Amino acid sequence: MWPDHRIIDLFGIEHPIIQAPMAGSNGSAMVIQTSLAGGLGSLPCAMLDVEKMRAELGVIRQQTSKPINVNFFCHTPPEPDPARDAAWKARLTDYYVELGLDANATASAVNRAPFDDVMCKIVEETKPAVVSFHFGLPARNLLGRVKAAGCIVISSATTAEEARWLEENGCDAIIAQGYEAGGHRGMFLTENVATQAGTMALVPQVVDTVSVPVIAAGGIADGRGIAAAFALGASAVQIGTAYLFTPESLVTDLHRAALLETRDDQTALTNLFSGRPARGIINRLMRDIGPMSDSPSAFPTAGGALAPLKAAAEQNGAADFTSLWSGQSARLGREIGAGDLTRQLAEEALARLASIKPRQA
Repeated sequence: MWPDHRIIDLFGIEHPIIQAPMAGSNGSAMVIQTSLAGGLGSLPCAMLDVEKMRAELGVIRQQTSKPINVNFFCHTPPEPDPARDAAWKARLTDYYVELGLDANATASAVNRAPFDDVMCKIVEETKPAVVSFHFGLPARNLLGRVKAAGCIVISSATTAEEARWLEENGCDAIIAQGYEAGGHRGMFLTENVATQAGTMALVPQVVDTVSVPVIAAGGIADGRGIAAAFALGASAVQIGTAYLFTPESLVTDLHRAALLETRDDQTALTNLFSGRPARGIINRLMRDIGPMSDSPSAFPTAGGALAPLKAAAEQNGAADFTSLWSGQSARLGREIGAGDLTRQLAEEALARLASIKPRQA
């Protein structure tokens, strides 16, 4: 019924719909329900320690033997830069004063760890059907071990050149991440977000550049978007923001409320919360400083100075210093379970594709 079966056959799934791995925003529950519904559930591991990773994978395997995707970041940790860190903290001083916080206050900050030997050993033990990476690919020896374990490897490209590089370095499929996508940009060969293409422009150029199947991501939240992605040459779609509305989502009440009110013109790319560009709902910090700035500490350490501000503001019911990741299609979200969402997306897309009749000569 689907016009392109390459991803379906490669991953062993029923529908070419991948639930995007969203670090901090989804766990095993969403993975399970998506996979049971015939899509590919994705477990984000960049913010999990070893024990939590094993526990989450154990829960998934207790409830389904269907294919899943396990996702990792593969950035290079930054060299210590006390001067830059101090400057970023100083840039935030007025907020500390406003909230009555000691400038030396600390709070638990988000930790995003890159793929390493320990994580690779868990992959070798659990052998998920798919392993995906963000920010390029890991070291060649680690990647070789993942592939030797029988895992399919995919990664995100934000340009056709990145897609070519990923294919040349061993990817079995490419995620073409358009400018509209929520969360962190997967860019790794460029730092210039101003020149990044939207999904409609990016997908066909990536399709023309690589021989492996292409997965469209960014701004897709219903059957119309899925059908459009296939018309552009994609073999599957990856959807994130739409799954944030489901009860399986781990977003806070503040984040969920913001998603429910967000319009198409209320998100922006920002590097304030982590040090790398990521799309989120515009809040006070982004308005005050500007969404993109040279001030933040290097990725992934920028959140450390924001953590006390975030905690204090959230206690007062405000998301002024909280990363509210969202793509541009949040307005299309629906509050249903992840399994039902996956099935509805498939039904809508298939109906839309069936209605498109070739023009008679």
